[in-house]
Amino acid sequence: MNAINTRILECGMPLMVEVIPGVQSAGLSWLIPAGTATEPAQRQGLSTMWAELLLRGAGDLSSRQHADALDRCGVSRSTDVGAYHVRIGATLLGSRLIEALPLLVDMVRRPRFDAESIEPVRDLALQAIESVKDDPHERASLAARRRHYPVPFDRAPIGTVDGITSASRDEIVRGWSERAVPGGSILAVAGAVDPDALAAKLNMVLSGWAGAAPAIAIGPTPRRGYAHETDQSNQVQIMILHDAPTEAHPDSLPEKIVVSVLSGGMSGRLFSEVREKRGLCYSVSASYAPGKDFGAVVGYVGTTPERAQQSLDVMLAELARINTPAGPIAREEFDRAVVGMKSRLVFSGESTAGRAASLAHDHHRLGRARSLDEVARLIDAVTLDQVNAYVSRRRLGAMTIQTLGPTPLTPPG
Repeated sequence: MNAINTRILECGMPLMVEVIPGVQSAGLSWLIPAGTATEPAQRQGLSTMWAELLLRGAGDLSSRQHADALDRCGVSRSTDVGAYHVRIGATLLGSRLIEALPLLVDMVRRPRFDAESIEPVRDLALQAIESVKDDPHERASLAARRRHYPVPFDRAPIGTVDGITSASRDEIVRGWSERAVPGGSILAVAGAVDPDALAAKLNMVLSGWAGAAPAIAIGPTPRRGYAHETDQSNQVQIMILHDAPTEAHPDSLPEKIVVSVLSGGMSGRLFSEVREKRGLCYSVSASYAPGKDFGAVVGYVGTTPERAQQSLDVMLAELARINTPAGPIAREEFDRAVVGMKSRLVFSGESTAGRAASLAHDHHRLGRARSLDEVARLIDAVTLDQVNAYVSRRRLGAMTIQTLGPTPLTPPG
């Protein structure tokens, strides 16, 4: 069992470290409270611009100089955007971590946001929005998100044209400085690392860093229901969203098993009923997204106009049937779901970057990080009777159904 060392740095930021014997790499995941839900309503897209600009120079080093310095340390790095955070990820040899830390810290504390970098980044962000026009699946997904989640969690990670076009350099700089603070940030490192040496170095390079991110104001739940976007193509995209437990809820683990039974590859109920038996679609799936404040199951069907209505009907019937006496989970389904979950857990432990990301997200959603052994024990402790007892009281609630294609469909009455 790999113990997780958790401490609060002098600046107030939590640090989680998991030492993994037998590896030479170290993975780092740094969550900064600057996600899409923190953006001003009229400046949606700032987060995606920040994420790109962080990779374009920091401290006293230009974009090229900073990239070269990271390359000399062997740092593979990336940034991505979520609702709560902008995340900086890095992977390198554990022996070079202490050397590379000042370069990574400068990305957070002293990004340059050079004027000559902002316009190319703005163009890239606008191109990303434009490209969605050619991706019907993504268009349907974003439309469903807007109608399912409350403000500001209904926002697209790519932002809006008006928000990106209107953002000035002063707003970019000021907005980042207000959000890049230790209160609300989370740092996790996994792999070949000395926790004490890492903490000592971080306390030194983060000296004087202070502040806390404000709480995110959550709006009311939208009306949801059915909506259609007309698209003259030979495909129909169907998105179905319904509420599910948050990550911290005791029902989150049974929910993961339920969704695995529904959509655990070619053996899942959705694939069997919608595609294999009836040949209604080219793609069908369901995924569970357990967050800190919300949880959701997202169902998807990609089909043709001729088969779209029946695809929707069968998909909805299967999502509901598993909660009824007619559709309890069988022993074979349960065992297959548990084996799949444990296999994915083992594979996730083979990546130091993946472990660091899991530690950080656990701390955000649960308030603490979990070891692989702890998660495995939780999975082993769940029984078939417990899961079937859960589905007997499981309710889908007010669903969001979004279709995109030539003609609207008829949702359930």
